[in-house]
Amino acid sequence: MSLQWTLIAGFLYAEIVVVLFLVLPIASPKKWNSLFKSRFLQGLKRQAGIYFVVLLAILVLFCLDAIREMRKYSNPQGDRDGHAHLDLEMQESMRLFRAQRNFYISGFALFLSLVIRRLVMLISSQAALLAQSEASMKQAQSASAAAKSYLKQQGDIKENLSNEAHDKEINEMRAEISALKEKLKLAEKDKSAVKTQADNLAKEYDRLAEEHSKLQKKITISSEDKKSE
Repeated sequence: MSLQWTLIAGFLYAEIVVVLFLVLPIASPKKWNSLFKSRFLQGLKRQAGIYFVVLLAILVLFCLDAIREMRKYSNPQGDRDGHAHLDLEMQESMRLFRAQRNFYISGFALFLSLVIRRLVMLISSQAALLAQSEASMKQAQSASAAAKSYLKQQGDIKENLSNEAHDKEINEMRAEISALKEKLKLAEKDKSAVKTQADNLAKEYDRLAEEHSKLQKKITISSEDKKSE
């Protein structure tokens, strides 16, 4: 194998290893994204587009060269001349095999280059979506906590208002009870005054009745004395 095809084969093996690392669950998309955003890769990213186009162009050229070699050696020279030697046929078969091998190497290297580029883009997008979903989740949790706090505050306000109304009602009832007690005291004082006045009136009535009976007796005695004379 010549030097250039050895390099392409080595590049293909490296691509296979990279694809395995990207496909297997070795690291999370966040870690891959942080690796992609490292200083070294960010420095290469500025010219990555040019490097990628140049690499694709080289691989396409080698793939076309391999196709040309396959077409060249697909019809052996012995079939055209009819007098080919066995060694010449074996050499042409070997060259055809090498051309086919080089075609597969360059074709798979080209294909895996596109696959790696696509995987890197998908992993970066997935990491961005995960970060966005986490941010949305945190925002939703903070909004939910704020809503719960607001509802709790509203509940405390309503409870305080109900407690204030209850206290106000109790104070009004206490004031009414105090007023009724004052009225009851006044009624008891009036009752005692009326009772005292009634007792005095009864005593005065008894005294007047006694004086009336005395006067009645005097009048009776005086009338009897006049009759006797």
